[in-house]
Amino acid sequence: MSTSSTHAIGRRKTSVARVYIKEGSGTVSVNKRELSNYFSTAQLQYKVNQPFSITETLGKYDVKVNVEGGGITGQAEAIRLGISRALVSINPDFRALLKPDGLMTRDPRMVERKKFGQKKARKRFQFSKR
Repeated sequence: MSTSSTHAIGRRKTSVARVYIKEGSGTVSVNKRELSNYFSTAQLQYKVNQPFSITETLGKYDVKVNVEGGGITGQAEAIRLGISRALVSINPDFRALLKPDGLMTRDPRMVERKKFGQKKARKRFQFSKR
């Protein structure tokens, strides 16, 4: 087992997460802050730690993340994808564990643009017959 750092990029909506993983005690820092300080809800913390719990490597790797753009949910899911990709680059056998749960797939859904002549992307202005 090497002590060199592995990095990967995860994206979701407009969020981009650069993830750096190395063997260690299991600390996760996001934008130089502790995970519990950056993501206050347990649901978001669970999303970030999901790849570790599935591969049973919780507490074996130190993670350093730089994330920007989007909201907190998009950022958490971008980090999750980045961690999954980094774990697979460390051990390709993890791919078979992560793929069935959808952790190796980049979610392609983006915000639809607003069209001219309409209020929003799909909502029209009120129609008046007369």
